[in-house]
Amino acid sequence: MKKISVKARIALWLTLLTGVLAGLLLAFMLSISNVVAIQTAMSQLSQAVQSNLNQTAMSNGRLELGSDFNFYLNGVTTLIYSREKALLAGRLPASFTTEEGFQNGLTRTVNVGDGQYLVLDLWLPMGWENGVWLRGIMEAPKNHRLISNLLYVALIIMPVFMALAALGSYWIARRAFRPLDSITATAASINEAQDLSRRIGLPPGQDEFSQLAAAFDQLFQRLEKSFEAEKQFTADASHELRTPVSIIAGACEYAEKYDETLEERRESIAMIHRQADKMSQLISQLLSMTRLEQGTEVAKLEYVDLGGLLHSLCEELAYPPQRFILEVPEKITAFVDPALLSRLVRNLVENAFKYGRPDGCVWVSAGRKEHEIVLEVRDNGIGIPSEQQDKVWQRFYRADQARSEGGTGLGLSIVQQIAQIHGGYMTLESIPQVGSAFTLHLPSPEESASAVS
Repeated sequence: MKKISVKARIALWLTLLTGVLAGLLLAFMLSISNVVAIQTAMSQLSQAVQSNLNQTAMSNGRLELGSDFNFYLNGVTTLIYSREKALLAGRLPASFTTEEGFQNGLTRTVNVGDGQYLVLDLWLPMGWENGVWLRGIMEAPKNHRLISNLLYVALIIMPVFMALAALGSYWIARRAFRPLDSITATAASINEAQDLSRRIGLPPGQDEFSQLAAAFDQLFQRLEKSFEAEKQFTADASHELRTPVSIIAGACEYAEKYDETLEERRESIAMIHRQADKMSQLISQLLSMTRLEQGTEVAKLEYVDLGGLLHSLCEELAYPPQRFILEVPEKITAFVDPALLSRLVRNLVENAFKYGRPDGCVWVSAGRKEHEIVLEVRDNGIGIPSEQQDKVWQRFYRADQARSEGGTGLGLSIVQQIAQIHGGYMTLESIPQVGSAFTLHLPSPEESASAVS
């Protein structure tokens, strides 16, 4: 059995609710119409009897009726009784066959056989002890025609009204659930085609479905980013680990096939050790880049004395002071992650010494420039050709292949990522045979703090 959709359930529920409300309204109208008819009849009865009461008098012991006295008017029959309840004037309706006691001023309903009558008695005193009763009798209104008309109208209008309610509620539910259909279709498309670049792309709105669609788009974006980072990590690791693994495997095979001397065995072990260290360093840096890309390694920003941080880092690196020169002319406060910024400076300094002249120097400086903080690492090395300067930020790219032994080619890629995490960017100025200057541009502490908050 096919399941009923949520839209159809909502439409069905609203239609049933509309039908129940219409039925209750019809019952209310019927009851109100009956009450109104009874009240109208009582008012008509009271007016007729009061009018005849004003036309009744006693003169010289005789009953006198005015010219406007009507024994029958608008369905009201008026009778006159003596004090002893003897009929003096008027004629009882043929169907009123019951004996009803007199009650002054009280309009009441009297059941006679299958019918009902409204009865009103008024006492008209004449002298100290004498007087007459005026009794008004009126057949109680029957609402059969009104009820039949209401039911007839209801039988015509209610089906049309319920059909309109069903169509309208289904149209509203379908329109309201349209974003959910888009979400379902996009998710199914992603599942079938494994295309995480697809987005729902609903226009921004304040309703719950628009917020849900925006949340799903953010989720798909993060999944795509994580998936791409995982693919990149797998491709990079498989590509870069192939060489050290091959070298280690070759050294092991050589050692197994040939009897090595102690010196050759030490050289093989040293080779294996170097390649294992290279693999460990490569995997560590790849994992670090993946965490930065996926956002699992979150920057813990705080206000830091940049000069103090750089002095501490220079002491840790322990390069010769005549070759490693720190230039921080003033106290500078930056809103950064100390650990990530230390890694950035360390990578730049190690690159500068690794690819610089054997006897060259490295300068680290920091300062303020307009609305930003700049941190520069400069060397007087061999420089980088202009056609290669844009490529140095790419993974595994090495400008000087002859001097890249021991490097992974990931240092500057990590530097670029750390700069972007801080809301900054990197620039490079290099002249072959003169030197290179890598500069980190950071927003001012006030702008960084406001961007984070």
